[in-house]
Amino acid sequence: MLAAPCAAGAIDRPLVAFQVASAFVMMCLLSSATYLFNDVRDREQDRLHPQKRLRPVAAGECSPRAALGAAAVFACAGLALGAAIRPELAAVGGCYLALTGAYSVWLRHVVVLDILAIAAGFVLRAVAGGVASDIYLSRWFVIVTGCCAIFLVAAKRYAELREHAGPDASAASPAPDSKAPSAPGRATLRRYSLGHLRLVLLAAAAIAVVAYTGWAFTRPAHVLWYGLSIVPLLLWLGRYANLVGTGAGQAPEELILRDRVLLGLGAAWSVLFLGGIYVGG
Repeated sequence: MLAAPCAAGAIDRPLVAFQVASAFVMMCLLSSATYLFNDVRDREQDRLHPQKRLRPVAAGECSPRAALGAAAVFACAGLALGAAIRPELAAVGGCYLALTGAYSVWLRHVVVLDILAIAAGFVLRAVAGGVASDIYLSRWFVIVTGCCAIFLVAAKRYAELREHAGPDASAASPAPDSKAPSAPGRATLRRYSLGHLRLVLLAAAAIAVVAYTGWAFTRPAHVLWYGLSIVPLLLWLGRYANLVGTGAGQAPEELILRDRVLLGLGAAWSVLFLGGIYVGG
């Protein structure tokens, strides 16, 4: 959500900071509504999962009716906040609710579309930051954000499939009548293959780097800062892919925060990226 305002060098403006913070609160409310709706729909399956069975709805600590009521309140509050900041922001919030609702009901059961739907949700979060502060979103921004999101989601699917199929699983797609193992509550997992997911990872990373490079070398000034920032980005994606290949990646946030190399590369990229905006600019 900070990406667009930071790239535009406007995040240090008080009004922009307030608008982005408001957009963040809006997306938190809408995400909470989505999670509550999912928890109600998945409560029977969650009760069979060793960790998810502890969720309030699955554990019986919160009734489905109360959860759905809270979801409706959060959704309405989020959209109202978005409309108060900027009508276009409320429209982005509405698209996010429609997308996540479609994912919960249908898209998560469709191969490929489940990955694209989750990635689109991340893109809408990033777009919300730009829309809230009325900052122009270039095609480079959308492409890089979208491809990086697809990379992370595909990596998560790869790690899940690798765990349930075993580290020596064949890269070939399972036969239609085979009983390939799948994660609880994720029937589409058995229809993926490690080989196909590796191709998605490679393609998403390659397009993201190419698009980011195109953006970096079309800056009107201080190309050196932006050009150098390509290196840690490329190394970060390579490091992440390597860790996923060893079986990590089911919880992207944990992997990113626990791996010192990823943290170091992320810090290096941030210094170069922000340096090009604020120091070089």
